[in-house]
Amino acid sequence: MKDSSSLPGPLGQRLRWGWRWRRLWYPLAGLLSGVLPRLFDLALAMLLVVVLAPLLVARALVALYQTGRIFASVEQVGRFRTLFWRHAFSGAAPGAGLAVLFNILKGDMAFAGPRALSPEEAETLQGPAGIRFLARPGLFSPHALRRKTGIAYDDEAQLDQAFYYGETARGNAGLVARAAIGSLLAGGGERSMPASFTLLGVTIINTTLRESIDWIVAQVRHDASSLVAFVNPDCLNIAYHHGDYRGVLERAACVWPDGIGINLGCRMLGLALRENVNGTDLFPRLCERSVEENLSLYLLGARPGIARKAAENMQSRYPGLRIAGTRDGYFQPGEEDQVIEAINASGANILLTAFGAPRQELWLARHQSRLKPQVLMGVGGLFDFYSGNIPRAPIWMREIGLEWTWRLMQEPGRMWRRYIIGNPLFLYRVYRQKLRETSA
Repeated sequence: MKDSSSLPGPLGQRLRWGWRWRRLWYPLAGLLSGVLPRLFDLALAMLLVVVLAPLLVARALVALYQTGRIFASVEQVGRFRTLFWRHAFSGAAPGAGLAVLFNILKGDMAFAGPRALSPEEAETLQGPAGIRFLARPGLFSPHALRRKTGIAYDDEAQLDQAFYYGETARGNAGLVARAAIGSLLAGGGERSMPASFTLLGVTIINTTLRESIDWIVAQVRHDASSLVAFVNPDCLNIAYHHGDYRGVLERAACVWPDGIGINLGCRMLGLALRENVNGTDLFPRLCERSVEENLSLYLLGARPGIARKAAENMQSRYPGLRIAGTRDGYFQPGEEDQVIEAINASGANILLTAFGAPRQELWLARHQSRLKPQVLMGVGGLFDFYSGNIPRAPIWMREIGLEWTWRLMQEPGRMWRRYIIGNPLFLYRVYRQKLRETSA
């Protein structure tokens, strides 16, 4: 094959110049990818120090007056496992954390990066987890950002590794912006974290996604018959006036919290939500665990072909996944016996039903005594996401609790009432609940 550099005329000249430019650009791009994040940190830290200079000086004087020293520093482990002193202003006045700007200017820390560890924590990390020490520890970390909105399902070490390999100045700026927005939504301060709590008369289990999957597997092993429900603000608004639906939720084996609205409701009541346990994030992890445990799933609901496509996609993603059967949700009441017989004959351990709330929970409760799968759960629009019929919100929107806005943009005609009217109504009702509890 003829070398493109030997081609005559303008084409050959353009190819030769393109090749020379690539040889120059690739090393330069590699260098810039390492330098730009640090330049971002320096520029932002210097800007904040200049803008906040009067406040920083005042806070330092308060520290001197109260304690006789400016900083109260703690030893932490930084890049390449070197030790550094993380600064905070001493004393009891607000604004102690602003002193960390000096750590960022010095290069001990960055605005975005893995969480800074104590020497004791660092000693426990070996092997691949140690990759985090190739990056500067961050004031804002990917794991902490997701934990604030209840979606920190992956191990911290995995997110730290992904951050290191994909770090860019633009990505860091985005993480800092999302962390600032997430802090406003999730709030700060310590709040109690009970094992369960009540919102609008419905008792909700305060758990994690991993514990929920463990519970599902245990129910299958015990050969129990358990109905599971996920509730978001729309579900609780419906249950507020729908007595039958509320009764099903009261009798369900587990009711799990779904969405940023539940997080905000907990915050209004002075409670902390452990995780956002929604069916959409649970489903792929349940499929992965089902392969390990040799469990089978039956997918019932949605429009014709959607459940089957979702099943095919998940079997391709998780080889060995047992899908006992699929069936759309468009059947007549007279066909219910046939549908139930098909589910029972399939030998499925877990039945996922996508009729939408409250219809799916009412249907499952009405037929629970006849259904043989050990775990019955309503999953709303889950099959639409995993069939590829409806795209899910990008991760950055989920990290700041704005997945509902994506749903609204995707289906405004169907979702506007749920979100534009329903969300404020839910928060008002939670506010009323707080007043009743406070006055009791």
